[in-house]
Amino acid sequence: MRVRVATTALGITAALLAVPACSTDTTGSEHQTSSSRMGKPTDAAREPAALSSAALESRLLDPRDLGSGYLPKPERPAQHDDVKVIGCPALSELGGDAATGGTLAFPHRAKVDFTYGGSSSEISEELYSDSVKKLSDGIGRIFDAMTGCPAYQVVSGGTPVDVTSQKLPAPTVGGDERWSLLLTFIAGGRSTVVKQTAIRDGNLLLVVSGSPALVDRHLDKALAKATVTS
Repeated sequence: MRVRVATTALGITAALLAVPACSTDTTGSEHQTSSSRMGKPTDAAREPAALSSAALESRLLDPRDLGSGYLPKPERPAQHDDVKVIGCPALSELGGDAATGGTLAFPHRAKVDFTYGGSSSEISEELYSDSVKKLSDGIGRIFDAMTGCPAYQVVSGGTPVDVTSQKLPAPTVGGDERWSLLLTFIAGGRSTVVKQTAIRDGNLLLVVSGSPALVDRHLDKALAKATVTS
């Protein structure tokens, strides 16, 4: 598996999610174990058009939404280290070249990162728009793979990172499908815990990642702003 990533905990998390999102799987049922479904994806003929990247960007949280202490995090230059996944065949099988910068491979997307209180606490929000089937199959397949491997190792640029994953109960904040997991990264004797929650609402996908307390604090607000219709 060749993936280009930033060699940080959040960067690795995003990169593992950045495998090809347009799955050719047509079973439609294998992802239900990792998500909470409110209904089947709607027929493509009745779906509204995908939102543009500019429209998605306007729906991202900003410092005014988050409150005091949050600062936008500058985008890192793209890294070109090879990443190898050891001990998780399901992730390896998703293979292919990932998008540089750690975003999912949907054409319409927007992303923002924040640090909090001058500490190592971070929160990242990503928005994507595509057909319901592509969003559902893509994100569902990835979460299934990640939660199906309770422990594996990622080697990035020669640096080994031990990863453990834990499936969490899906949040009850709304949307049509929901996924959540907890990842622990251990490298160089230091550990970082990252919570990642994804919510599909129609043809829009929200992914919030970062320090568990920050994800829990701002998930409702992120979903409300992302799904606003005006």
